[in-house]
Amino acid sequence: MNKELLEALDLLEKEKQISKEVMFETIETSLIAACKNHFGKADAANMKAVVDRETGDFMCFAVRQVVATEEEVEDSTAQISLEEASKYNPDVQVDETVNVEIKSKDFGRIATQHAKNVILQKIREEERSVVYNQYAGLEKEVVTGIVQRVVDRGVSINLGKADALLLESEMIKGEVLKPTQRVKVFIVEVSNRKGLRITVSRTHPDLVKRLFEAEVTEISDGTVEIMSIAREAGSRTKMAVRSHDENVDAVGACVGMNGSRVNAIVDELNGEKIDIVPWDENPGKFIKNALAPS
Repeated sequence: MNKELLEALDLLEKEKQISKEVMFETIETSLIAACKNHFGKADAANMKAVVDRETGDFMCFAVRQVVATEEEVEDSTAQISLEEASKYNPDVQVDETVNVEIKSKDFGRIATQHAKNVILQKIREEERSVVYNQYAGLEKEVVTGIVQRVVDRGVSINLGKADALLLESEMIKGEVLKPTQRVKVFIVEVSNRKGLRITVSRTHPDLVKRLFEAEVTEISDGTVEIMSIAREAGSRTKMAVRSHDENVDAVGACVGMNGSRVNAIVDELNGEKIDIVPWDENPGKFIKNALAPS
């Protein structure tokens, strides 16, 4: 039993969420690549590799077509005589196939290294895929990150398993973010075109919406609905809400007792003023007057 291999794959699956089956298939592919690297593509054309999922043991073998006599063997990489094939399978018949095992020591040091490189490359690819899928599922949501450092076009924010870029244009005016500071950001886009790239914002109106959804129970359960938001990031936000329950005051629910709910969000937004008003059925009126001087 290849206990070390199984333990390594268990660790990859647990810590990096990389499927054991994916890695088994990768190992099989890498062993075939090692065969081709060692024996040449022509000789390795009919080679296969199998890893036992229970024991971790692996076997590489060449698939040969059985012909009646040695004289009928036209291609030794694809055919084998019945007499020779019987050494591997006593019951094999002409026109059937037989698996001829290839001992791993025959691959040589270079071929083994090649197989190792294929496995390591696949692990890196799977790691990137796992991280991408995790954050792609959080697109248009708010997450908490830790400020890492100032970069050319903004600030690098660590989100746990990946870093995000908070562009200067997406930063709240007048806000100074310092390394190790915890900050909430809105994930605008997650791209994997040229490596993982996560773009976040502190100015997006939906940041305010998501913060209220997390802070106000009545919004998260659907009793109160945010109908519209107009925002001038760093200065003020105006948000219109309405209640679907006549016994619940939409504005009061968002403000909270003694302003506790809205003040928590104001603090998160660096003191940005937030006006909460009842929804006017005339949306044009709200938009026109949203950020008009009060």
